[in-house]
Amino acid sequence: MIAFAPCQNYTEEACRSALEAVLELDWVKPGMRVGIKANLVHGAAPEKAATTHPMLLRVLTEALQARGASVVIGDSPGGLYNEAALNHVYRLCALEQTGAELNRDFSLRQVQFPEGRVLRSFTCTGWLDKCDAVINFSKLKAHGMMAMTGAVKNFFGAIPGTMKPEYHYRFPDPLDFAHMLVDLQEYYKPRLHLVDAVDCMEGNGPTAGTPRHMGLVLAGRDPYELDHVCARLMGLEPSKVLTQAAALERGLVEDVPLPEALEAYRLGDFKVPPTKSNIFKSVLPGKAGDLIGSAIGVLIAPRPTLQAGCVGCGKCESMCPAKAIVMKNKKPHIRRRVCIGCFCCQEFCPKGALEAKRPALARLLEKL
Repeated sequence: MIAFAPCQNYTEEACRSALEAVLELDWVKPGMRVGIKANLVHGAAPEKAATTHPMLLRVLTEALQARGASVVIGDSPGGLYNEAALNHVYRLCALEQTGAELNRDFSLRQVQFPEGRVLRSFTCTGWLDKCDAVINFSKLKAHGMMAMTGAVKNFFGAIPGTMKPEYHYRFPDPLDFAHMLVDLQEYYKPRLHLVDAVDCMEGNGPTAGTPRHMGLVLAGRDPYELDHVCARLMGLEPSKVLTQAAALERGLVEDVPLPEALEAYRLGDFKVPPTKSNIFKSVLPGKAGDLIGSAIGVLIAPRPTLQAGCVGCGKCESMCPAKAIVMKNKKPHIRRRVCIGCFCCQEFCPKGALEAKRPALARLLEKL
């Protein structure tokens, strides 16, 4: 069951009212250590709408502390996973005001997970395992690879930042990558999921898009049900969100309409990046659909495209897991045959100069 409450701004009063309406914390006992897995990407000021807002984290921290719990907030954004890098992220995200301990345990652990669909062994951050319970507090945003980032996608932050490109290269097919994210959820099983949908991010998400007001805080025990609702709030069919497509395929969620009480919050014109699709596979049966769909899919797949604002910093080249980007004359040149479409370059460009774009053929087919 999904709980939700209006939250029109990030004032303490509004955040407290919203969280009091959706939180169910009877399970929190004195002496527990509760970890809050926030979305901190690579650090951004709260008004950018890229990260979980610090006022919501502060109010949640106070509610947990009032029940006698100790609270630690953390994440492993892309890039270096060490104290200097994370202290910089914490400052950008204004987390000092939360009153919680900020994670500075940078240990790693190896996990064997034979129950995983595609992720049966992985390396993860150690701090989450030292918590008695974990709360997953995501930010609702458009996403270049998955279409949307919410509760399920947020747990990619359990993978150390410097290792994230390896996982993109390990799972280059977007649906396999989505199954990997679902496997992470199935391994960790956070006790509670919260979504900051007060000011979301549309367009060139998850880091360089535009804030879009929705005015909601949502909560639930089931991340797939929660993301299902969030997708519909963004005007998306849940099956178009790849993490939801994976969850639907595995029978982890049912395809249900948006609850009537939330219709007033739905943003039908919410801008999201284009994602890959296999339109020919649905038309032609069997292997013909697979082969033709795969071939045409390469031609019509969205691709990272350089826009104005590039300063030649080379961040995209260093973050590309497939080594598809080469800097020439201080500009990134993308080798399309090598690109795996993970959009790491788009996500981590500090100037938002890379954006997911449909090729001309894809735009033509849309008009047919």
